[in-house]
Amino acid sequence: MQDTMKKRASELLADGTIARVLGWKNGEFVYDPTPAVFDSAEELEEGFVYHDFCGNNLSKYLIKLSRLEGKTLVFLKPCDSYSFNQLLTEHRIIRENVYIIGIPCDGKLDPDFVRASGAEGILGITTDGDTIVVDTMYGNVTLQKNACLLERCRNCKSHQVMVYDEILGENGEINEACGRFDEVEKLESMTSDERYAFWRNELSRCIRCNACRNICPACSCEMCVFDNPASGVSQKAAADSFEENMFHIIRAFHVAGRCTDCGECSRVCPQHIPLHLLNRKFIKDINTFYGEYQAGAEAGSRSPLVNFTQDDCEPNIVCKGGSK
Repeated sequence: MQDTMKKRASELLADGTIARVLGWKNGEFVYDPTPAVFDSAEELEEGFVYHDFCGNNLSKYLIKLSRLEGKTLVFLKPCDSYSFNQLLTEHRIIRENVYIIGIPCDGKLDPDFVRASGAEGILGITTDGDTIVVDTMYGNVTLQKNACLLERCRNCKSHQVMVYDEILGENGEINEACGRFDEVEKLESMTSDERYAFWRNELSRCIRCNACRNICPACSCEMCVFDNPASGVSQKAAADSFEENMFHIIRAFHVAGRCTDCGECSRVCPQHIPLHLLNRKFIKDINTFYGEYQAGAEAGSRSPLVNFTQDDCEPNIVCKGGSK
């Protein structure tokens, strides 16, 4: 797939269809690729990569790139395409300045799982169906891919690219039985004291690095409230439990109805806090109280939270199964 992607991008650069390419390049380590912009076929040949560690969602970078002269080519995986559509809905991306190539995805790897399975000193990786072969400093390690997937990929809601100008290979399907709310239901079955203890334990590890906020496609404000020097919490490490809770709860409410469940917040968290569970709880509640809704499934769709109808659940009524 990597060679096919480079070849097609080079062709589009050569005929003037696009001015640049947004993709991935290897970071300091092969398991830590980073988004990158390539302006020529030579740069693509030298640095462009695509492999099973390329989990980064590229959609947010188009907020700025789509405002440059000429079209930007972007490779979108299925989960990325939901974020792209949501950003289109919010008028954050100029669609005519973006050329989208959809790419199928069978899941990306979590480097922590790979290393925990005995693959230290990773130099490269190849995939053969359900098996991955990790080239390490100490020899090859063969692993089952399903055992090393990112959490969001183990519970992937869709293998279908929702928006594209062309697609490489066959498009996938939406996964209705993904089980992504299973962990949320476990939390809901706890007592309030148990849930409080769970989240206090998780959020107490937060170091306020802002990685979750900075990576989140739904966090696209020009000035975040947590960057406001008059807020009292600007770029500030949490000093007490109230501030630890406040940062993440405010952010979860900020993206409610807009979160596409791309899982980037949890992927980049250096403290391994399951932040996606907060967002999934809100998604599940929206589905229960207002009817099934998936942010980013269609550009221009209105979230139930901003689309009042007379059938909406009243805030003082506890709804079950969507009925009052």
